[in-house]
Order: sequence, then structure tokens, then C-alpha cells
Amino acid sequence: MNTPQRLYQQMIARTLAILVLLGGCWSFPCDASQSAATGSRESETRSASQDRVILDRSVTLFTSAAEGEPIQKAAEDLAADLQAVLGTRPKIIHRQEDSGPLTIFIGEQSRLPEELRANGLTAPESFSISLREERWNPRHATKVVVLSGADMRGTIYAVYQFSEKYLGIDPLHYWTDHQPARRTSVSLPGSLNETYPPPVFAYRGFFINDEDLLTGWAPGEEKDKTGISLEVWDRIFETILRLKGNMVAPGTWIFPDDPQVRLAAKRGLIVAQHHAIPLGLNVARWPKEVPYNYSEHPEILERAWKNAVASYRPNQEMLWTVGLRGLSDVTYASMDPHVRDNNKALGALISKAIADQMQIVRSVRRDAKFVTNLWQEGAKLVQQGDLKIPPEVSVVWADDGYGYLQDHGEVSTGQGIYDHVAMMNGRANQLTEMVPVERTFSEISRYTKAGATRYFLVNTSDIRPVTMSIRSAMDAVWKGTPAGGDPSGEFYRQWSKEQFGDKVAGRLAELYKEYFNAPAHFGDPPHEYGDQLYHTEVRRMLLSYMIDSPLYALPSQA
Repeated sequence: MNTPQRLYQQMIARTLAILVLLGGCWSFPCDASQSAATGSRESETRSASQDRVILDRSVTLFTSAAEGEPIQKAAEDLAADLQAVLGTRPKIIHRQEDSGPLTIFIGEQSRLPEELRANGLTAPESFSISLREERWNPRHATKVVVLSGADMRGTIYAVYQFSEKYLGIDPLHYWTDHQPARRTSVSLPGSLNETYPPPVFAYRGFFINDEDLLTGWAPGEEKDKTGISLEVWDRIFETILRLKGNMVAPGTWIFPDDPQVRLAAKRGLIVAQHHAIPLGLNVARWPKEVPYNYSEHPEILERAWKNAVASYRPNQEMLWTVGLRGLSDVTYASMDPHVRDNNKALGALISKAIADQMQIVRSVRRDAKFVTNLWQEGAKLVQQGDLKIPPEVSVVWADDGYGYLQDHGEVSTGQGIYDHVAMMNGRANQLTEMVPVERTFSEISRYTKAGATRYFLVNTSDIRPVTMSIRSAMDAVWKGTPAGGDPSGEFYRQWSKEQFGDKVAGRLAELYKEYFNAPAHFGDPPHEYGDQLYHTEVRRMLLSYMIDSPLYALPSQA
């Protein structure tokens, strides 16, 4: 009989099998990676012909001084990527006459010389990678790799796509410890001319939530006045952009003027707010002596909302969340007797709060864009008709913490997704992968077919434990879910190949599927008992039986 204990033992055994199979691949390049790199170098040596262009240590990077700070930061990242592959950091130049025989030109389409512009590159966040030849330096011709976007973020995506595709840089390398193969040169096709369409979902990004591991690993309180150090926040923002994301909810209980909020703008990200802090109001730090009651004291909350909106920098690119929750992410009904056990009254009060919040924001930002996140009771209120959402507010359906979206088939065009790949609730997962890629692809595909591609926010918790789930979701909302009969199986194989090499990719893909089937499940559709359940139950047992209860004797081993 497959008891929960037996299934958990199987999960542990299969996890250990993965570790044994991977061996030293986490710390050192696998044999497959080494042989692939060697074969690549030999191939590049043979292909130094007219139809190939060789990128080596002589390469220079060109950006116009007129480009904004987010693009300049992406250029710095590309320089670091080239150093990781070639062993030397290239110069970043700002004058065409300083260019070398091969130069990588990074710039927005509108700022490029006419002869370097890609045809038809107009859609938001679309980009191109192409190869041209120019006579910028009187001493030699210059081969120019042009990394350009229709706008600022499109240009940044071009940089990171080039790094991933041609330099072998893992977009999640900071979290996976996956280092690219060292090479003396990189061979590029002489006919290089690639155009990438706009993303499938309009808004795509991370919610850094329940970030206990990150705050413990990289604390920033003393130096940066933020829970996570700004150095690591910068890496988080870089990772989002490498995965073609464009927004971030930068922490759980934060204030609008926290340092990481401002840093996000320097990286070119849109700042979003999660469901528990509409307009950025940090209700977890609400003063105990001040009433939190929108029925009796609406003026108090309205003043707090106005202060929160005013705390964001005027030039900060924002996506505003509207709604009404209780303190510390509980339903508002639990805090207000006027609407407790009365969904119609609760829906009407939330509707009023949304209207008031929109008016507050529009008084200072006329072109503001709004979403409302139907987490937990929000979905039920809308489905019952008790909560009315204005047409200019994008509706975001939330999942249940396990990847199942709670729209019950009612999703429609222009709506969006709030999803989890990690969840702290005492029984889900926060330390391991636990949401199968099949489920993620199925739900994203369902929303794509419905035209509900306005918004996708994924709760990543501490990032590192769930890198594979993050990659699958972000790839799907950027370029669509994979086609074919077994998209999740193909993803597992590709992920395994990229992370651990060709030799083990097939077997690892099978193990990943077995791994996700291993935990005990509950409910319909099936939900996994995740890592939190096991250590939560152990802690509860220790507290209940060894501390709370009198301990008179220990049974002997005999």
C-alpha cells in the first residue's frame, strides 16, 4: 500500500538518485559539457571561413552615451559574460572611431544610424540581433553585431538573448552556479539576422515573497537599509531581465521608498505591488493605535494611500494594484464587523476602495495602469457577482498556491495570472521544486488561448530552490508554451541538457517526472504534500510531545 510515508521515502530515494547521477556536475563541468565545449572549439577552428565571423578577445562593445542607465547596465553585464567565456573583459566605448575589427553595438532602434536599423522593428519589447559591416575606423573595416530593440527593454533583451544563445550564459546562472565553457573564440554566422517578436504576455515578473532564506543569506539591514542586500537585489533584477521579464514586486512587507524599489528603476523594471499592499501601503506595519476600518474611518486609509503613492519617485514606472485586504494578508472581512459574513457588503466596500484608489493615483499620474489580484476571497466575490471591477482595471486570477488557477473556466480576454512555484502555508513547498512543469504549461496555455495575456506575476519565494519552475514559466509567458505532444518532457530534457550535459539529459528527464509524482497527494485535482509538511509535522511533534507534555521516561532500545 502506498502510504504517505512510503511515498515520501520514494521521493527521497529518487532525489538521492538524481544527486548521485549528477555527481560533481554542480561544482565542475560534466564530461558531456567538456566534450561539447571541445567539439565546439574544434568546429569553430574549422569554420573560420568567409561565412563565419570570429568573436575573440579583440571585441569591443559600443553604446551611445545617450542610452539610459538600464541599457548601460546590460552592456556591463555583457562585458562580464564575455569575460567569463573568453577570459578577458572587453572595452566599452562610446565613439565609433574607437571600434575594433569586431564591435558589438548596443542601442535602441531609434538611436541607431539609419543603415543599422532592422526593418519593421516597432512592436513593444521586440528586438533583433544582426551582423553588418561599417567603415568607422580609418585603419580597418568593422564587423558590427547589432543588438537593438524597439524600446529600452527590447534592447536589453537583445543583449541577454545574445549572451544566452551565442555565449552559452544561463539566464539563471547566479542561482544555478552553472558556468559557461571557456573558449578562445566564438563563431557567429556571417548571415546573422534574427528578429524576435513581442512577448506573449504584456507584463511578466517575479514576486519575491516569504524571502526568509534570502534575508538570512544576504542581509542588507545594516549597510543598505533593506532586508536583502542591494547587491543581491541587483542580481534578482538582472535575472528577471535575462528571462525577458519586465516587472517586479520587490519584497513582501516593504515601503514605497525602500532602496530596492528605486534600484529596480535603474535596471529598467516596472514596479508592481502584490495583492496584500494595494498602492504600496505596507499594512503589516500599521500602527496599533490607529483604526484600520474603511467602513468607519475611510479618511484614515485614504490618507495612507495618498502618502504611499506620493512616496514613489515621480519617474518610477509603475503598475498599480488596487483592492482591499486586512492587515498582514488576511481577508478584510475578518477586521470589520460591518461586512463580516456579508459578501455583498464586502464586495461593495472593496469596489468603493478600488474607485477611491484609482482617483488618488490619477490625481498625480493621469496615464496610470491598474490591476486587481483576485487572491483567495477575491475570486469568489467576483464569481458571485458581489465584487464589480471597473473595465479599466485588469483582472488577475490567482492560483491556490499549487499552480491551479481559480477562475473555474471564467477567464476572458485581457485578464492575467498570479501564480506560485513556491508557497509558504505549512504543507506546500518552499525548499524544493514541487509544481510540475506540466501544470504550469497547461494553465499558461489555457490563458493564452483565452487571450488572457495582460499580466503574469510568479511567486518565486527565495528563487534558488525553484529555478527550473521559474525558467519554465518565464519562457512560456515570453515566447509561448512549447508545441508538440510532450512539451513538459521536452522541457525537462532541454533543462537537463543545459544544466548537466547531453549524457544524462534523457535519464534526468525521466527522473524529474518520477520526482514530481513521488510525494503524497490530496484533493481533486491532486495537490502535493510538499517539503513544509514534513518538517512542520516534525516540529509540531517535538513541541507537543517533548516540550508541552511532561517527559517522564524514554523507552529503551531493548
